[in-house]
This record gives sequence, C-alpha cells and structure tokens, in this order.
Amino acid sequence: MAAVQAFLDPAYGVTNIKSHIPILLDINDHNYDAWRELFLLHCQSFDVSGHLDGTLLPENDNDAAWQKKDGLVKLWLYGTLSKNLFRSTFQTGGTSREAWIRIENFFRNNKEARAVQLDNKLRTKEQGDLSIHDYCQEMKQISDLLRNLDAAVTERTLVTYMLNGLSHKYDHIINVIIHRQPFPSFNEARNMLILEEDRLNRGNKQSLHHKDSPSSDKILTASETTSDRKSSPHQHQHHNNNRSTQNRGRGRNNHRGRGRRFNNQPRPQVQQWNAPFWTNGYQFWPQQQQFPPWFQGPQQQYFQQGIIGPRPALQIQGPNNGSQKPEPTVDSRQHSTQ
Repeated sequence: MAAVQAFLDPAYGVTNIKSHIPILLDINDHNYDAWRELFLLHCQSFDVSGHLDGTLLPENDNDAAWQKKDGLVKLWLYGTLSKNLFRSTFQTGGTSREAWIRIENFFRNNKEARAVQLDNKLRTKEQGDLSIHDYCQEMKQISDLLRNLDAAVTERTLVTYMLNGLSHKYDHIINVIIHRQPFPSFNEARNMLILEEDRLNRGNKQSLHHKDSPSSDKILTASETTSDRKSSPHQHQHHNNNRSTQNRGRGRNNHRGRGRRFNNQPRPQVQQWNAPFWTNGYQFWPQQQQFPPWFQGPQQQYFQQGIIGPRPALQIQGPNNGSQKPEPTVDSRQHSTQ
C-alpha cells in the first residue's frame, strides 16, 4: 500500500527540475535570493518544504518513504547548482536540510563585508553605454542584494543614487525629478527616464535624417555651378594669359630659375582706369606735359657714337638764360690751344 502511495505522489513525476526552476545558482551571478525563493515555492507546491526547514522528520531510523522523498529533494538542490558551486558545497551523505544550510551559509557568511562592498558599488554605479532599462535593472538588483543582507537602502536613497549615475544628456529631466513633490518612487522615476530616453532617440533620428538628405548636396552643386558661370570675362582672359605664359622662359617651371614668381599662382590684378577719374571730363593725368611759353622744356639727349668720337653733351638752359656763362666744351678748348 505504501508503494502505491509513493507511486502516486506527484513529486516523483518531476523528471527535470530545470523546467520548474529556470535559473542556476551561481557565485558570479549573485542570484541566490531569486533561486531560494523559486526553490521554496517549488517544494511547497509538492508538499516537501518540511524537508528543508526541519518540520518534516522521519518516524524512525528505518523510515524508507521519508528517506526516498528526502533524497529526491537533494537531487533537486544539486540539479540547480552551477558546477563550481556544486564542487564547493557537495558532501556525501547527510540530509536535504544539511545541504540546504551549507548552501545558505556559503552565501550568508561575511555578510557585513559583502554589504559594504555592495553599498559602495551601488553608490558609484554609472550608466555609461547602458540603456535606462538595463541601468535601472542593475541598480534594483544591487538594492535587493543589500536587503537580503539586512542592509536595505531606502527608496529615496536608491533614487538619488540612480540620478547621480545618469549621463549628462538627462540633466533636464533630473532637475524635474528632484523638484517634484512628493518625491517620486523608484518606479516613477524610472518611467520618466524611459520616456525622456525615447524622446531623445527620436530627436537624434530626425537630425540624422536631415543630414543624410540628398537635396542639400544638389543645392550646393547647383550654387557652385551658377557662381562659376557668373565669373567675369576679364578674369577668364587673365587666367588664359597666365596659362599661356606659364611654360615660357627659362627656369620658370619645377621651381628653377631666377625671379620672385610663384608657380601655380595667378598674377595680382591691377585695376586700370578706362574712363576719366572725374565726372566733369578731366582725365586723371594729362597725356602731354604743359610748360609756360617763356620756359624751354627739357630736350631729350641722345648719346650716340659718331664717326669722329662721342657727341658733346648739350646743356639745358632754364628761364634765366644768359645769367650764367657756359663752360667751354672739349672741342672748343682744343681749338683755342691750336
């Protein structure tokens, strides 16, 4: 009869414990509290939680039914541990309660030191490249670990730590949150930040769309083409003259030769006056210099070689003609001596 009851017990129908408890207890994941809650719920649903808290004891030392069910609970415990944690907590023999206490002591020992470490991590946590959802999720996880270590932080402190680690682009919404009355809870502040993140992302997408629009390039090309066509004919003619004279002469290419002309640079343009400077008809300068009638203008001197020698220089007489005696020339001195 006892064998029939054991066969009908639903606890023996659990062939894969991982299908009921979807997480593995790991040292690095800090998921002991979540694993503990799920495992207790599973044991309560199959009426075996007394094997963990010590309320369900065997009737005698030879209680086979109790030993079978207790061994089943131990299989569930070891089946939800990571490999490294299994090596650290496994011991031969013993009951499921003893294994349960070993696992609990593994995570509960040095509680004060772990609480200080987690509190410093929560205080200095920064958003970085994380989204608002991921950042708030990590903050909430650290806060839960502190609560399980009997070092819970208040919700106001948690919101303050969360706002201090946000990026500078959320300065506007941070100012709104800290001046809100009453002070928002963690969930309210998180929802406000998620809405602000969506608004900023939409603004960035619109700005990128305007920058990637092909119309701006077409307008720029058209404006450049129009400006090139509106250049003056004088500039085109001057540019062609420079090109025609660029390859002439000695030492003007490849940075050789004398002179102060720079290669591949246009000549400076000098403005020429094609019309009188004044509007009343007078020119900027006269074409021929005028002298008074009593003044003899300067005469051009030509120093050319003659047949019998150089031509003697002629002296230019000014207005006081005759006031000074002319000096004898070379030819006159030779004639007088003869």
